[in-house]
This record gives sequence, C-alpha cells and structure tokens, in this order.
Amino acid sequence: MSEELNTDLIASPKTRATQLSDTLRQAIAEGQFPPGSKLPSEAQLTLAHGVSRTVVREALAALRSDRLVEARQGAGVFVLQATPTPPPFNLSLGHIDLARVSSMIELLELRTAVEVESAGMAALRRSPAQEEVIFERHYAVRSCLEAHQPTSEADFALHLSIADATNNPRFREFLTMIGKNVIPRAALRGDETAEEQMDYINLLVDEHYAIVTAISEGDEEKAREAMRRHLRGSQLRYRNLLRAQREDVR
Repeated sequence: MSEELNTDLIASPKTRATQLSDTLRQAIAEGQFPPGSKLPSEAQLTLAHGVSRTVVREALAALRSDRLVEARQGAGVFVLQATPTPPPFNLSLGHIDLARVSSMIELLELRTAVEVESAGMAALRRSPAQEEVIFERHYAVRSCLEAHQPTSEADFALHLSIADATNNPRFREFLTMIGKNVIPRAALRGDETAEEQMDYINLLVDEHYAIVTAISEGDEEKAREAMRRHLRGSQLRYRNLLRAQREDVR
C-alpha cells in the first residue's frame, strides 16, 4: 500500500465523493431507496448535489464496493438487498505495535505474501464492474496525492477493491482485520524536501498504475510482480528508516 504524505499541517476533510457516498448510504439505510429500487441517474445526482460527474461516479463506486448497489448495463444503478452482517472475523495479531518500525516491516511482509496472490487472482477473476471500481479507486488515490491530501483511506479502498476482485471474501476479511492504520507513511523521517515528496508521488502513481493495468489486462503474473514490487518498496523504505534509527543511537 502507499505511504502517506507528511501532511500534518493540512486538514483532512472528507472529499466531496466521500460526502456524497455517505449521503446516499444514509438515504439507503433510512429506506428512501429500498432494495430493488433505482438510484437517480448520474445527471440527476450531479444537478441535485452540485458536484461533477467524476464525483458522482466515485461515490457510486464506493457504494458498489460496499455491495450496497449494483450497476446494470443500460438500466442504471440499483439498490441491493441487505445481507446479514457476518460474524466478526476472530483472527487477531498479537503484540503489534504500530509505532515500532519493526512491527510495520513484519506486517508489510505478511501483506506481501497475501496481496501478491490477491493481485494475481484479481487479474483472472475480476468482473467488468470490479475492474471499473479498481480504476476509480486508483484515480481517487492519485487525486489525493496531487492535492497533497492524506491518502490512507483512498489507498486502503484501492487495495480492498483488488481484494474484492478475487471474488474470495477472505481476502477482504484479511485486509479489514489488519486495517488501514498499517498503511505506511511517505515522510518517515519528516524532513523530506518538496522535491523528494514529488518524486514519491510520481513513484506511487506509477506503481499503482502498473498494478491496476496488469489486472485490467488479465495478466496474472504481471499483476503479481507489480504488487510485489509495490509492497517491497515500502518494506525497503522502512528498513532504511530502521537502519537510520540505529545509527542515530550510536
């Protein structure tokens, strides 16, 4: 997963797409759009909420990822029947201290083992709708990076969308168990220059794009390799930090 930019001084309000998806989610929960009913069209939502079509599409993609709605070719977006909440996933990881660099490296190694296979399976099994969501999630991360906004939620959503595209619910359960708090940070030292930050943005966008395009092309091995390269890059960054910390105490 990506490493989040050092934006401690930048507020992190919800994006307009997140606000709209929350509004629609609440409307569905309150019964304004019962199961089987059709949501307003993109044009209607754009006009009603004063947002762009891109925002509307990102909001709808979030609802599809949460399995609240489905898009039907040529017909529109329809609310799905609510499914019972599954029992809590009771697997837990003990002795994890997210403030320790060593714990982050351990989790990244574990995630690499799982998510490399997730990317490969997604390349083989994704549906057109799931492929669309993956691309939408990718562009949402890129938008956050380019706007110098925190990326953890958007990045986690991207990896969840890839897990969903395996059509094996255990991959999503695994990522949900670990949670978005294990997404690495970009500015690990806190003293990167603006140029270094921009280099990181470009690197991250390229890495994500390699993953999503390989999945879109149905190239199983290419998708695995792109995900492996992405997550091992994060491991290397943390190992460099760990080495620097040890040198500081000499």
